[in-house]
Amino acid sequence: MILFRKFRLLILMVFLVACTMHIMIDLLPRLERRAAGPGSGGGGGGDAGCSCAHSPSEEPRGRPKQRSRAAASAVQAGWPGKHTLRILQDFSNEPSSNLTSQSLEKLAGAGDRAEPVKRADETLEEKQKSLIKERGNRGKEKPEQRASRLAALYEHPLYKSDLPPLTDDDTLFNVNTDIRFYPKAAGNQEWHNDGNEEEEGYSPTGEVTAESYPNWLRFHIGINRYELYSRHNPVVEALLKDLQSQRITSVAMKSGGTQLKLIMTFQNYGQALFKPMKQTREQETPPDFFYFSDFERHNAEIAAFHLDRILDFRRVPPVAGRLVNMTREIRDVTRDKKLWRTFFISPANNICFYGECSYYCSTEHALCGKPDQIEGSLAAFLPDLALAKRKTWRNPWRRSYHKRKKAEWEVDPDYCDEVKQTPPYDRGTRLLDIMDMTIFDFLMGNMDRHHYETFEKFGNETFIIHLDNGRGLLVLLLFLVRRSTYLRLQLLAKEEYQLSSLMEESLLRDRLVPILIKPHLQALDRRLRLALNVLAECIEKEGYTAVVEHDFDPQPAASPLHQAPRAR
Repeated sequence: MILFRKFRLLILMVFLVACTMHIMIDLLPRLERRAAGPGSGGGGGGDAGCSCAHSPSEEPRGRPKQRSRAAASAVQAGWPGKHTLRILQDFSNEPSSNLTSQSLEKLAGAGDRAEPVKRADETLEEKQKSLIKERGNRGKEKPEQRASRLAALYEHPLYKSDLPPLTDDDTLFNVNTDIRFYPKAAGNQEWHNDGNEEEEGYSPTGEVTAESYPNWLRFHIGINRYELYSRHNPVVEALLKDLQSQRITSVAMKSGGTQLKLIMTFQNYGQALFKPMKQTREQETPPDFFYFSDFERHNAEIAAFHLDRILDFRRVPPVAGRLVNMTREIRDVTRDKKLWRTFFISPANNICFYGECSYYCSTEHALCGKPDQIEGSLAAFLPDLALAKRKTWRNPWRRSYHKRKKAEWEVDPDYCDEVKQTPPYDRGTRLLDIMDMTIFDFLMGNMDRHHYETFEKFGNETFIIHLDNGRGLLVLLLFLVRRSTYLRLQLLAKEEYQLSSLMEESLLRDRLVPILIKPHLQALDRRLRLALNVLAECIEKEGYTAVVEHDFDPQPAASPLHQAPRAR
């Protein structure tokens, strides 16, 4: 019994000693800073134990100084210091452990040491604002000088046709205008667009009308059987501005896919899909690359939205370019611990991360900022699947995705006739939508259209949603086309409505101008001519009425684009 009591006493003493050591370890850094006094907080002392931070103009003279310079830049970027790293390690398995750089400074108790970090952040923020302002000014000046061609296109009779009258069955959501929301009762004042109640048009009782919903919600409400958004809808332009400027409150990785994509949530609860920049605009895909080995291009996503609008399809969700701060807008706000753990500092002192995905997520394919600024495209989310289910369809003319085997449509001469007799392509407009999508993909160079989606509510009588537009197509397979599409293609081939000029003018509105370089713009005109030549050959062989499907009469009736049907 005495031995047992002595053993318990020994265990208790060991426990007390361990607790005392932990307390001393936690208090030691604070005691050291107090003993050092306020004058030593900025660094630069002669003690061997201090890591001196070099000024930006100072060149490192040896390897130890390079390391200390990297450590100083890591602190300036908001990364955990020597003493705060343990805090992050202890809680790295908890989803709520993602602390911001400000909270790390508070936990470390760094009084004067926070000042250089704050000044560095302010300087970086000023540079970012000036860069964004420069890009914004360039994008604002040029459209005013060259707005005539794009404005004239949208005033053309081909872009003035009206939709059939919409019923409740033709709209994705049936909104009860008598319902009012009360954001004050929800306890959050940042749900609306600008955070300014007067600009949003609140009534004196605090009620919110449908016109003052967040732009992403107004975009969802406007979706119908025939289009994602209507022509000249002001909500689309407002939503593009939101994508460029709304504060990012949460970031998570999107599951699935071969490459990294992030889901970003904004302060007004809107969401967008972020595709970071992987290649420069001038970098071309090597000719020997297999067609699904290429990287997705963020600028291709942006250009796809503008091309879709110029073609008057309006089937691509709004996409805008944005310069994102990887530290403050991704790393510090993410609750995805798998993403957070992949952040690191490159040998060039740039912030990098690589995330998790099927193929291109490793340190060899890391995404790095300059030093922590990275370009990317932000595509507005479609309504949640729980509210608006979508159906996924296999593209009949998808590629084989095999290095040696060809797809069935490439070897079977009767394949087209078989598709025409197979639902849902045997009736309605689905086959015409496939042909529109083929033209769109050929102009864009998108070779990865293996599936497409439609809204389940509208059944088979609805449009195809053009999602995921980051890659390129090599062949054009056409045998049928809408008359409206054919006339617009002819219009865009004319000198006064040149497709490349219209795209260049439209893309000037994005903050990441230039989106496409000259060779890419010239390729649009070249591919348009090829598409028209293929259609001309089909018309000459099969006859106008067998190739061009009559879908509407543009106004006025005596349009200069009208052509008499050719003889069979």
